[in-house]
Amino acid sequence: MPAPALDPHAAQPVQHLGPSPTSAPLTILFIHGRGASAESILSLYPELDAADCAALAPQAAGHTWYPHSFLAPLEENQPYLGSALAKIDAIVTGLLAQKIPPQRIVLLGFSQGACLASEFVARNPRPYAALLALTGGLAGPPGTAYTYPGSLAGTRVLLASGDPDPHVPFARVQQTANVLTTMGATVDLHRYPNRPHTISQDELTACGEILQQLRS
Repeated sequence: MPAPALDPHAAQPVQHLGPSPTSAPLTILFIHGRGASAESILSLYPELDAADCAALAPQAAGHTWYPHSFLAPLEENQPYLGSALAKIDAIVTGLLAQKIPPQRIVLLGFSQGACLASEFVARNPRPYAALLALTGGLAGPPGTAYTYPGSLAGTRVLLASGDPDPHVPFARVQQTANVLTTMGATVDLHRYPNRPHTISQDELTACGEILQQLRS
């Protein structure tokens, strides 16, 4: 087993609300942002009108998935970024092992959690039910050329962000939309002029509508 210093998120707990993933129409993987918690991101669960869906939320070690901006060179955020991606992969792999197809798995993240969710989906392409990335995008410094093999095969994607945002340039959100579209995702891009670094009711409504469509 890797030492905690090399894999800091591996032994972190995963919170669960709602029914068992095996009996739920969808399992929503909630990924919190920097300085937040599994409990805080799960506060969105009742606002999505998705009580029949399973909700899972991992807790980052030290309340942060990686130490620097997602725009930093990838190696500067190691080993934390690699550990964070491995934690999400362990949860998704566990769901797949329970015979839950990727078409019943939704990844929802805010800020650092949205960046992590976007990066995971791009690196591990499958026909997921949806990626709901609220104020986030693919990791890497400006000028990064993204070439991910594989297909997202119609995965629903919502990318939403304020513009300007103090942490997430909207140009990166647009670039993420272009990359995921090229990979076969169906992408909705929402821009909120001058909105603070937060989650708006409009975004929650949009997420809820997508979840309802996926269950209808």
